[in-house]
Amino acid sequence: MKVEQIYTGCLAQGAYYIESEGEAVVIDPLREVEPYLKKAEKNGAKIKYVLETHFHADFVSGHLDLSQKTGAPIVYGPNANPDFKAHIASDGEILQVGKVSIKVLHTPGHTMESTCYLLRDESGKDVALFSGDTLFIGDVGRPDLAQKAAYMTQEQLAETLFDSLRMKIMPLADDIVVYPAHGAGSACGKNMSKETSDSLGHQKMVNYALRADMTKAEFVKEVTDGLMPPPAYFPLNVAMNKQGYDSIDVVMQRGARALSPRAFEAAANETDALLLDTRAPQTFAKGFVPNSINIGLDGSFAPWVGAMIPDLKQEILLITEPGREEETVMRLARVGYDHCLGFLEGGFDAWKSEGREVDTIESIDVQEFATRIANGEAENILDVRKPGEYEAEHLNIAETAPLDFLNDSMLLIDKKKTYHVHCAGGYRSMIFISALRARGYDNLIDIAGGFAAMKKTGQFVTTEFVCSGK
Repeated sequence: MKVEQIYTGCLAQGAYYIESEGEAVVIDPLREVEPYLKKAEKNGAKIKYVLETHFHADFVSGHLDLSQKTGAPIVYGPNANPDFKAHIASDGEILQVGKVSIKVLHTPGHTMESTCYLLRDESGKDVALFSGDTLFIGDVGRPDLAQKAAYMTQEQLAETLFDSLRMKIMPLADDIVVYPAHGAGSACGKNMSKETSDSLGHQKMVNYALRADMTKAEFVKEVTDGLMPPPAYFPLNVAMNKQGYDSIDVVMQRGARALSPRAFEAAANETDALLLDTRAPQTFAKGFVPNSINIGLDGSFAPWVGAMIPDLKQEILLITEPGREEETVMRLARVGYDHCLGFLEGGFDAWKSEGREVDTIESIDVQEFATRIANGEAENILDVRKPGEYEAEHLNIAETAPLDFLNDSMLLIDKKKTYHVHCAGGYRSMIFISALRARGYDNLIDIAGGFAAMKKTGQFVTTEFVCSGK
């Protein structure tokens, strides 16, 4: 028996490959299915099932392409009603894979079709639980995402989740390994550990949601407390996973199209395409195609694309580091942005070399920022971190303007005044400034290194640190 976790850090997502005696299953595959196909081919195995723990909200699964390319049926648990052919397993159903078996455990609460898969070895011993978004390491799935589809309140879903955990998961043996669908950084929970697996017994000791003496009312209160609004693209991804989508092969062919600077400019003028620059924030600041938005590929790329671009059908033109064009198209497709029109061939350097118009953003280091504060030249300071980060600790003279609520934060800005903008490390502040720059706000200055760099110097007056809890 072989069990492999295939973890994708930028999405904080875990897919799983299980193999026994020439048969394999893939659980919660990513959009690009080629790695799973190559793995099975290398091992001389046939993919027998594609298992889905639920209709994912934070990424587009590769279930349809993988099923089409292998002939393996897509399996969901009870209550799933996809618009395509799938096997809807019953609670307790056993799936045989080589000499091992997988038991279907229906665990509604995160969503009503949420299902865990319990792996048993050749002797029938329970060895691993693939828990999807029902149980994370250090947390459980948030109960507010499926309210509309389930015709239930988040409190009712939380009560359902409480029952699922107590009746289906907590009675299992302590030595079972828990393999969740997500880790720290995912918006599908609020208190996930950076660890990507753990024993169930240890989770019973340390996971707040699995306390043995916890009442249902206490569980509901703790699980629903402090939930941030989910990213706007979540329900759109659910719809794609449930209804279907274009093959990744078609999406890649359409998006990975090289456009000369002239053709790129023409496409920008002839369409309503968004210009998305995925280079590093400080590289972007030194020069970029006017009106382009910066969301760096080497950061929390997919979640911020989802947060900043509300329409999955938005046409996109890319400016990337040379050699990373196809990677960018793929990573956009992972979260449902399938309408990339192509990329700037040769990147920004090619654009600049032809003498085309360029724009820049002023970015200063924290020493210069400290000097400006001392000289009274930085009176308006915007902290674009999440509200919880700001509440925990912030510059005593900074105003909160969360990137998560960009349209509301815009209302704080007077175009006649100059603002210094920072986040935790410089990634989000450049998104914030570039997005507003494209809307005509040219009075925003970036603080490179953000709050983390300020703290290291010890030169800035901050509020007293307050633990923000879960």
